[in-house]
Parts: sequence; structure tokens; C-alpha cells
Amino acid sequence: MEHYIKHKLRSKKPFEVFFTGLFITVAIVGFIALFGYVAMRLWNWLMPEIFDLTTITYWQAIGLLILAKFFFGGFGSDRSSKKKKKAKDYCNDEKPKRDFSKWKLYDKFWEEEGNEAFNSFVKKERGGDELGIQPDK
Repeated sequence: MEHYIKHKLRSKKPFEVFFTGLFITVAIVGFIALFGYVAMRLWNWLMPEIFDLTTITYWQAIGLLILAKFFFGGFGSDRSSKKKKKAKDYCNDEKPKRDFSKWKLYDKFWEEEGNEAFNSFVKKERGGDELGIQPDK
């Protein structure tokens, strides 16, 4: 993912990167705030009636969400470090870079041979010309 992000940001202007990062940061903070508010409202709606507990504040709801994440979800494991190591190995400079120069010829190939090859494959698979597909000439 890190390699993909670096590749995508290479063609962006600095102000585009800044505003994209700012938007993502504001969206994450807004999502956390909304999630905390929803958790508080659900607690205050259900828990006092069901278990005869007191109501909680917004910050107590955020604290409960963090505590629940700590107890039930954890904050990382060996799997995440293995993914990071694998991504780091992928971006290693010792490995040969992928050559995308062949992709320039893809459209030309498809125009010349692709349609005809596809139509003959469909014809072979369908057992004749039952769909009325004629190879391009």
C-alpha cells in the first residue's frame, strides 16, 4: 500500500497533497466524533433501562470505546508487522523494477489482433456462430 501511495502522489502537486491530507484528517476526526456521539446516545438510551446504570458523557463514551478496543481488538499484532515487512521487501531497490514500456503496445495489439482472437474464442466455446459474432476484418 505504501508503494501505491508513493506512486500516486508522485504526479500530484504539493497543494493537492496537502489538501487531500487535510481532508482525510478532518474526515477521520469527524468519524471518531460521530462514533463517540452514537456510542454515548446508545448507552444512555439502553443501559439505564436494561441494567439500571447511570448515563455517561461524551468523553466517557470515547473512553469506553478505547477501552473496548484495547480489551477486544488489541492495538496490533505480529500479522501487521509481517505485512509491513513484506511491503518493505517489495519496495526494496535490489529487486528489479517492473517494466511498463510494453503497455504502450497494448492498444495497438488489441486493435489488430485482440478483437479477432476474442471472437474466434467465443465462436469455439459456443460451438459455432450462434450469437452472430463475426470477426472484424
